[in-house]
Amino acid sequence: MTELRELTPHSAVPTEQSRRNSRQRHLLRTFLPEMVRLERILAEAPGGVSVSTLARVGLKELGLPIYRVDLGSGSPAAPVVLLVGGVHGLERIGSEVVMAWLRNLLARISWDSHLQALLQKVRVTLLPILNPGGMYLNQRSNPNGVDLMRNAPITAQDRSAFLLGGQRFSPRLPWFIGDPEQGMEAENQALESVISELLPGRPFSVALDCHSGFGWQDQIWFPYAYRRRPMRRLASVMALKLIWEQAWPEHNYRFEPQSRHYLTHGDLWDYFYKKINRSGEGAFIPLTLELGSWRWIKKRPRQLLRLDGFFNPLVPHRHRRVLRSHLTFIDFLLSAAANHENWLPHGEAESMLREAAIAHWYRDHY
Repeated sequence: MTELRELTPHSAVPTEQSRRNSRQRHLLRTFLPEMVRLERILAEAPGGVSVSTLARVGLKELGLPIYRVDLGSGSPAAPVVLLVGGVHGLERIGSEVVMAWLRNLLARISWDSHLQALLQKVRVTLLPILNPGGMYLNQRSNPNGVDLMRNAPITAQDRSAFLLGGQRFSPRLPWFIGDPEQGMEAENQALESVISELLPGRPFSVALDCHSGFGWQDQIWFPYAYRRRPMRRLASVMALKLIWEQAWPEHNYRFEPQSRHYLTHGDLWDYFYKKINRSGEGAFIPLTLELGSWRWIKKRPRQLLRLDGFFNPLVPHRHRRVLRSHLTFIDFLLSAAANHENWLPHGEAESMLREAAIAHWYRDHY
């Protein structure tokens, strides 16, 4: 992995841009404008923001970088907020939500003393476009035809949804698993390198992975997707849900385990959750923001005539609404991480919250 560097307007990203010839720049502007916008945001970032290139995805004459952005506390004991977007190339709006929050954060960092103090307590790491090759090709999978969210070495314990839960028939069909036993895809290995470096030993960490393409309502999913039985740190998820709803009771998210909808093979966050929490030290909560894209189709049915219309709001005012709608929740995660010791349950409170969570989410299955 490339060593982290402090990013300045004449540093890493401008160098990356200068390597590209005019044709490459034209291809990016046409097929991957999100990368162009991300590089502009990073090139204008203030001091104290670090950037690295985790890997490059080779595609035609392009080498598409997977950028990692870091800011905040450098202490190994600081809690971590990890934001990920663009796991599925078709779901561009997920990357744009992460980039909108990053742009907002960087615009405030020079004058917002509250934010400056908060960042002294917490580490923030972002991978805004994990699957640049898939996004460039306007397809769900990576350029190898592998669905990155079905590519971890973990198998569903019960019957998974046909095809949707992951399939090994062909990379020409959606939800192709690949061969995770021989090693995950390069994009997932890049993500794993960040998680393995950052999260072990931390007192608290939370990840938010932004997706779209499911449901009438915005959903916050948590593990597991490979089994119906509850995760071990279920009480921590319930505690997080409660403090969010107490502070923002008018929210429009539905919190629930992904297994309430369907089981899948190879879920990345099931795999990373089990890997990080195996030691029993600290708490890691991986969350998936699943934007309710069916509402956009209902309001504008002709979106069905375009592949990206299944997954992204195509009307400008709806697109802007989505980008601003989730800033509050990500800000909340930042504050919750920085102050985790004030709400994470322990002892008797943890037992009571776990029982309440099982009654709330698992009464039909557990």
